[in-house]
Amino acid sequence: MIIRTSTPSTFALLFTFKKSIIPIVWRRVLFTVLLSTVVVLSHGTLYHYKIIITAAPFTIWGITLAIFLSFRNNVAYQRYWEARSLWGQLLVSSRNLTRQLISFFPDINKQEQQQIANKIIAFSYALRNRLRDNPSLQDLHPLLSKQAQKSLEKVSNVPNKLLSQLGVDFNKLSQKTQTHQVLLTNIDTELSHLSGVLSGCEKIKNTPLPFPYILLLHRTVHIYCFVLPFCLVDSIGWTTPFAVCFLAYTFFGLDALGDQISDPFDAQQNDLPIDAMSRNIEINIREIMDEETPPPIEPIDGVLL
Repeated sequence: MIIRTSTPSTFALLFTFKKSIIPIVWRRVLFTVLLSTVVVLSHGTLYHYKIIITAAPFTIWGITLAIFLSFRNNVAYQRYWEARSLWGQLLVSSRNLTRQLISFFPDINKQEQQQIANKIIAFSYALRNRLRDNPSLQDLHPLLSKQAQKSLEKVSNVPNKLLSQLGVDFNKLSQKTQTHQVLLTNIDTELSHLSGVLSGCEKIKNTPLPFPYILLLHRTVHIYCFVLPFCLVDSIGWTTPFAVCFLAYTFFGLDALGDQISDPFDAQQNDLPIDAMSRNIEINIREIMDEETPPPIEPIDGVLL
């Protein structure tokens, strides 16, 4: 996620390069500008044949393309916002479980409380790893006992297994301390919310936008931008490359931006910073447990991962 000031200057909005979509699309835009320059120099002639394209079909085509891009980007942003809402729920439920742990079971020793709190923290890191296709358990080892680590070695869905272990741990505590059933039901509700977060994130991760639709959109954007100079050269002449550059930047940029946010769990600059969110959950839980907290993850070159 790109971190910016709440009131960026006009200069920053117009000339910022590194945090914009330009580094992703500049090659395609440059190729289109060079093609436009060749068309201008040849006066729209290809192999001694004058290519004449009127503006009418391009106007209709451009409006249709803009509608398709808008629809795809709206769908992509819905996926992005749903993912952000799920991680917000993860933070809320993690806080609630930790609060219930120290409120409902005050008589258990600090070590037992810490082991369960560490599993709640481990769940967020395990979910992050699963969403980013990272099977490593290395960052979970400091949080889990050797027995818990061993139980996760051959598990395909680590966060789901951790949820199961948390349910067993809370049930053992309730039996040990004779906790009222109503309080145990509240804890199970929060565990169910975590299970819903896991399922919702897996749904977004494992259900990409239909490939034929994306392929059609990519091809249409490229063909439109590559043929556009032949439509403009006779009407605006040597200014064709400038007009094509602006339109190509707009269409290629919208296309690339939609690609990035349609998978909100990736590690690109416009995706969700789930590394920082996982660390934030750990900080919140350790503060509730009155433990030393790790430092928050800071942006690197204005990008938070």
